[in-house]
Amino acid sequence: MANFDVLVIGGGPGGYLCAERAAQGGFNTALIEKGNLGGTCLNEGCVPTKSLLYCAKQYATAVHGKDYGFTASDVKYDHAAVIARKERVVKKLVAGVGASMKGNHVTVYKGEGVIKGRNPEKGYDVEVAGEVVTADRLVIATGSVVAVPPIPGVKEGLASGFIVTSREFLSMKELPKEMVAIGGGVIGLEMACYLATVGVKVTVVEMMPKIAGPTDADICDNLMKTYQKDYGMKFELSAKVKEVKADSVVFEDKDGKTVELKCDKVLLAAGRRANIQGLNVEALGIETNRGAVVTDRHMLTNVPNVYAVGDCNGKLMLAHTAYREAEVAVNHMLGIKDEMKYDNVPSVIYTNPEVASVGLSKAAAEEKGLKVKEVKVPMQLSGRYIAETLRGDGFAKIVYDTERSRIVGVCMVGNYASEMIYGAAMMLETELPLSQLKKIVFPHPTVCEVIREGLFML
Repeated sequence: MANFDVLVIGGGPGGYLCAERAAQGGFNTALIEKGNLGGTCLNEGCVPTKSLLYCAKQYATAVHGKDYGFTASDVKYDHAAVIARKERVVKKLVAGVGASMKGNHVTVYKGEGVIKGRNPEKGYDVEVAGEVVTADRLVIATGSVVAVPPIPGVKEGLASGFIVTSREFLSMKELPKEMVAIGGGVIGLEMACYLATVGVKVTVVEMMPKIAGPTDADICDNLMKTYQKDYGMKFELSAKVKEVKADSVVFEDKDGKTVELKCDKVLLAAGRRANIQGLNVEALGIETNRGAVVTDRHMLTNVPNVYAVGDCNGKLMLAHTAYREAEVAVNHMLGIKDEMKYDNVPSVIYTNPEVASVGLSKAAAEEKGLKVKEVKVPMQLSGRYIAETLRGDGFAKIVYDTERSRIVGVCMVGNYASEMIYGAAMMLETELPLSQLKKIVFPHPTVCEVIREGLFML
């Protein structure tokens, strides 16, 4: 029976970074992963999706080369080759995670971890691949799985292959001619954008009155217009899917009319849920809420020395959130003062154009009782944006707390938004006053200069 100081169940972003940090902190550490290291993010989520989106962007540039002063002839899109490239990217990064575990002397177990209970001598017992492993401290990092809504025909569609989730989507060797995406959130939009860019007819069916979840309403309108104009995408908002048939999706539109859409494939992108089934959290009496593990600001559960990081705690299902939660958990083990805060975690939608946001919207700030001012800055104020973006009409919004002289929210749509948002997050996290922010020198010409322009509009 192997004994460890720290045992992590799950090798996704939160799990593998937790194991790495724990080992670096001097703990004898083990990691259990039933699939490939890297979890959903690396194998069937964040990274492979970005690989496809980047390839589609290069294809679009070639097709519209005249706009940039060159002509490309006989441009063809080879989806199978794109998938092969994606698999090479994933393989390289998975190997990198494995090398990190080996380099930090983390013992990796291949298999599904099942909690067996308390060990009278050393913390907790977990069974993996027929072996019982014990540890003083246990970290649950089992991630999330696709949420499957109770819509008639969905289970049958998944079984037949007519319906695909993000996992199957990222392994399709051939593109459909027409696809319906059930769900207009981040996952649905990114994959729909990819398909539409390379010529697939796409319709997004979303039950909410707008796409992109809590994203700023102006940005949602901007995205809708861009997707419709540049990609020919169609949107059915405030629509409730009633049934999925063998070759179609039946939904009730915003006017209460029943509509049936024929298509070759259906993308199920109706969200994700915490994945703790089969883990046997009941053996320790770990508290859960709506299927997710309950944690405090140190990532501790209600059971001593048992932590939960990443999607399995249901707080904010983002890989970079999991990274930070992992660091907080390990710091708590080491006795380093730290706690998890979610207020200034940025979020990104990697479509073309990109969307990024952090902090509060104007409406959310006012709901909290803050007195705020909002400025909207056109991306066209950036020379680089104009030079590189012919038809874009992106913008940034800055929400400013007038009483405390602090920035409390930033959102933007346009090129490089994903790379710029960390600077805005730093402004919020450090709570620097406006007078100090105005002294920051921004490089020129860059798109991020729109943030500086906005500071001087406040």
